[in-house]
Amino acid sequence: MSRVTGNQPDGTPTWIELTVPDLDRAMDFYGALFGWTYETGTVGETAEAATHGRYAVGLVDGRRAAGLMERPGAAGGAWTMFMATDDCDGTAKRIADAGGRVLWGPVEIRDYGRAAIAEDPVGAQFGLWQGRGRLGCEVVNEPNALVRNDLIAPDPAPARDFYAAVFGYTLDSNPDMPDVDFTFLRRPDGHEIGGILGDPSAGAAGWGTIFEVADTDAAVARAVAAGGTAGEPEDTVYVRQARIADPFGTGFMIGARPKA
Repeated sequence: MSRVTGNQPDGTPTWIELTVPDLDRAMDFYGALFGWTYETGTVGETAEAATHGRYAVGLVDGRRAAGLMERPGAAGGAWTMFMATDDCDGTAKRIADAGGRVLWGPVEIRDYGRAAIAEDPVGAQFGLWQGRGRLGCEVVNEPNALVRNDLIAPDPAPARDFYAAVFGYTLDSNPDMPDVDFTFLRRPDGHEIGGILGDPSAGAAGWGTIFEVADTDAAVARAVAAGGTAGEPEDTVYVRQARIADPFGTGFMIGARPKA
């Protein structure tokens, strides 16, 4: 699926939002890297700006791909992934019952939807989005858009139990990487929504964001030219990938599918 026309099923990553100290610089960087154009607003002009201040929505072919929120004075940037839910309050209760914490909300964002921010038992933060007027990402799984999110945790066991309890995921091992502590997360309908990677060397737990690109090496060059940093591209069993950091030090991954 690449174009989203309705609310995603519960437990599906449905929106990503970047918090940055300088919105204009972020727009320049991600525009150069992904070719995003933008919807922008100030307080009162967009649903997001009404809550947060200056805000921009990155567009791929005119469809919403991600949000950029300015927080002046912030030490750096951070991506937040939002899970779809058809009952934000009910999901927030399950989060608390399963050992997590609700940090903000649930609150109404005008007539666009209902949102919350939560933290799982291993310290990783994520959002909830119950969409009405705004679905979340309108384009995914194609170049310059979100392709997946994986949780990286030094101790993955509590996270596996937590997300299974909150969203009803089934947990599967990864036969393609038998030496890696990786668990696939699947919705009750069997659809894979991401995974949990156990990495004892990780300094802290967090949800990683992965964007698809058409050409990893070319995207690395664009990122560096626009003021970011990048690791060397590497081939995996699934994609050719590289780690990128934007000008604020916010890390994320890019990956290109093998060419047919």
